Amino acid sequence: MTETPNPHIVDADALTGEMHPIRRVVVALGSNLGERMASLQGAVDALADTPDVWLTSVSGVYETTPVDCPPEAKPFLNAVVLLDTTLPAKRLMDRCLAIEDAFDRERTGERNAPRTLDVDLIVVGDRRSNEDFLRLPHPRAAERAFVLRPWHDLEPDAVLPDHGPVAELLEKAHDHGTVLREDLELQLQ
Repeated sequence: MTETPNPHIVDADALTGEMHPIRRVVVALGSNLGERMASLQGAVDALADTPDVWLTSVSGVYETTPVDCPPEAKPFLNAVVLLDTTLPAKRLMDRCLAIEDAFDRERTGERNAPRTLDVDLIVVGDRRSNEDFLRLPHPRAAERAFVLRPWHDLEPDAVLPDHGPVAELLEKAHDHGTVLREDLELQLQ
């Protein structure tokens, strides 16, 4: 029988006996180039296919006016995925980058350039990181309604570490035209 992992239980690696805590993870997805919805669904499917990752819920899909993007940028589709994992944050970050690459994400060096897919780690348990390759919690999540609103839909009592309750942050965040697309729905496998 398959069970959803309990975040208070520690998982032991069967080969090494090494103990790995199960952490709750918040992942934000976004796309504003190409087949936006197909890219978001592909990211959800790829995360679900990742060993030692258990998707627990996915938010509704929001359409959002681009924030701090070049003038020609088109609207984004955004969603949030909640998952449990025993993977270390670095390996999970590597997986997110690989998923972006699989959907032809181009990194031009231009800040907030349009993209086929964005897979951002927002929170990985209570982990903090200020490395160039991994910043946790995500440094701009507290200001982004397109992250906070779908997360709040899934977990109204959620707290962004070092920033406070998501509900309070959402009240302060500039909305940027974040609109729920009731005609779009992501599927969990």
